[in-house]
Amino acid sequence: MDTPTISFHDSFNDPHAELWFGEPAGYTALPVDALLPAPDSPDADELRASVAPFLDSLPDEMVRQQFIAQFASGQRLLATLCDIGTVHCSIGLHRDDVEESGADVGPPLLSLFTISWRDTKVAPRGVIAARAVTATGKRAHIEFLELPCGPAALSETVLTASADSDLPQQPLLQIHAHLPHPDCKRLAVLTVSTTAMSRREEYREILRQIAGTVSFANPLEAGTNEEPR
Repeated sequence: MDTPTISFHDSFNDPHAELWFGEPAGYTALPVDALLPAPDSPDADELRASVAPFLDSLPDEMVRQQFIAQFASGQRLLATLCDIGTVHCSIGLHRDDVEESGADVGPPLLSLFTISWRDTKVAPRGVIAARAVTATGKRAHIEFLELPCGPAALSETVLTASADSDLPQQPLLQIHAHLPHPDCKRLAVLTVSTTAMSRREEYREILRQIAGTVSFANPLEAGTNEEPR
């Protein structure tokens, strides 16, 4: 899997953004607000109008109902992520072109990149970063970094759905970057999730690159400086 080239995300042009970052090629941002409109709102009408041509193109009613059920399931997942502070979601699709002895190019690799906010007790930023990865003993591959935006900590977790759930039993690798905000009251958590366990090194590098682009002040504004660390 080639390490993707980083490009500017649309957040660079958002005057109300609280965090700016670059996103790798291969990731497509999900329009969360458009996908989760309030019932009976103009946005809901617009979403139905956007989906209607696709539904009309499906071969029969059974397939249409299957698509609607899957779409609704995706909406519930997004709503759950938003409820826990997620403000950005992107789906990653990359070609598995890492050469291995005796192996052909593998199947496409899927991942999910999210950014979430977490409140935290006031402390120096380095302490917040360390506390984020040492509060429990369930995190692995802990790494501390000094990024342009300040101190940060990386960690990994592996999740497996319970046997009685409807979710796939395949292990899910989550690589996290914990970036304390300069106000020392919260931190941004950047996460790459994937079932491609064998590509953890490549995904770890992708997350490092994204974290290295993060700024808590608009980097395109002349004279803008980061707050003291």
